[in-house]
Amino acid sequence: MNTKLVVYNSWSGEKEVFTPIHEGRVGMYVCGPTVYSDVHLGNCRTFVSFDIIFRYLKYLGYQVRYVRNITDVGHLEGDADTDAEDKISKKARLEHVEPMEVVQRYSNGFHEMMDIFNTLPPSIEPRATGHIIEQIEMVQDILDNGYGYIKNGSVYFDVQKFINEKDLYGKLSGRVVEDLISLTRDNLKNQDEKEHPSDFAIWIKADPRHLMRWNSPWSVGFPGWHLECSAMSTKYLGKQFDIHGGGTDLKFPHHENEIAQNVGACGTPPAKYWLHSNMLLMNGRKMSKSEGNTITPFQLFTGDSPLISKGYSPMVVRFFMLQSHYRSTLDLTDGALQAAEKGFLRLMEATHTVKELAGAVAKESSSLDQELNEMMDGIFEDMNDDFNTPKAMARVFDLVTRINGLKAGHLSIAEVTPETLDRLQKVIPDVVFELFGLKEETGSDDSALDGVMQLVIDIRRQARTKKDWATADQIRDQLNDLHIQLKDGPEGTTWSKS
Repeated sequence: MNTKLVVYNSWSGEKEVFTPIHEGRVGMYVCGPTVYSDVHLGNCRTFVSFDIIFRYLKYLGYQVRYVRNITDVGHLEGDADTDAEDKISKKARLEHVEPMEVVQRYSNGFHEMMDIFNTLPPSIEPRATGHIIEQIEMVQDILDNGYGYIKNGSVYFDVQKFINEKDLYGKLSGRVVEDLISLTRDNLKNQDEKEHPSDFAIWIKADPRHLMRWNSPWSVGFPGWHLECSAMSTKYLGKQFDIHGGGTDLKFPHHENEIAQNVGACGTPPAKYWLHSNMLLMNGRKMSKSEGNTITPFQLFTGDSPLISKGYSPMVVRFFMLQSHYRSTLDLTDGALQAAEKGFLRLMEATHTVKELAGAVAKESSSLDQELNEMMDGIFEDMNDDFNTPKAMARVFDLVTRINGLKAGHLSIAEVTPETLDRLQKVIPDVVFELFGLKEETGSDDSALDGVMQLVIDIRRQARTKKDWATADQIRDQLNDLHIQLKDGPEGTTWSKS
């Protein structure tokens, strides 16, 4: 069994054995949401991915400090540096409310959605507006170290000097400097203040209309979006920490600029390992409102969208997300969600079935006993291979098949040792609920439905006892039409939603 965790490091472009800077402790920073609108489903995928990583690191016994920020100032429309509004100020002005009203509303909505998806809260969730002092101090450090310059009250990072002296800019995203300069020029306005088009603002002089502003040595203004993550990760995790995570769309310019800022202020890149989750697609294409190819989480849950045939529960969606590796694109389709729903229900049923297994009397390990242990070992081997949830999930379903075989009598429980049975009864719920973060979903009418189903099963049993096969078959067939499946076994009949 491979006991070493291996992660794919975007910084090196290779898989590396994970060795934390401080033994037994892990510092992890993940770029959080800009709270000016409801959280996008693609962002939910990113945060679910890092929730799995957080859970597995804890499961391995690490003491993890997980920091995930809230961006509530400085994220500019179109990444423009001057004469522009950040996204929250613009939303507040359009709605005639205070910026912090916008922040609070969408922060509450974000936390609600994270709870719906059963993600664990981070250890620390700092806000950019709560760390203005730290950001001003970092800007001053960058200036003192010669990597910044002041123009008309704004402060810019000198990318060309950084490139010439450190040769690090572009390493993370894998783009050549000319491409980075071209992309920056296309995305930024008001280039006249800059000494070079690739430079970016780390402190921005506020336009008179700007609602969020603070005093600084250079002007009344606000920090740049990239700066907040550098300042807050340094404050809570130190100048260098273990893992920096986020969506692959943040590699450039956000993460490239973070690295430049940290080197410019602290003399070192911030993270040892960079982990990036990939995009969520809809029917094979990038989600786009203009093309009508997007869906909100709540639409996904209620079915209120022409893109899907029905609503899907949050845990079905989470289960669906786990079926693709976090570094792979994930294609959201109605058919894939239907398959995920069936798989999720089968998995939940197996977590009950495994608890009921009893009667192991084997004194020595058999081929079946060895097979069960190898499958369980394989789950953790797959998780140790860069958190490979789809492979680990496939192993779990191999075990589900064996569990159902043991219950139905197709496999002999007498071939399983007590030690293996005990391990199986511990590993399955640990992996499903603790590592994968799934949970059983129960509605308010579940107890009533269970009572009704037991009555229906009793009526069908009586019909079969009287050899009234037509009635028994009619009950079974009509329940199938309602996506309720009956299973007849040696210990009686059980039901499940299909």
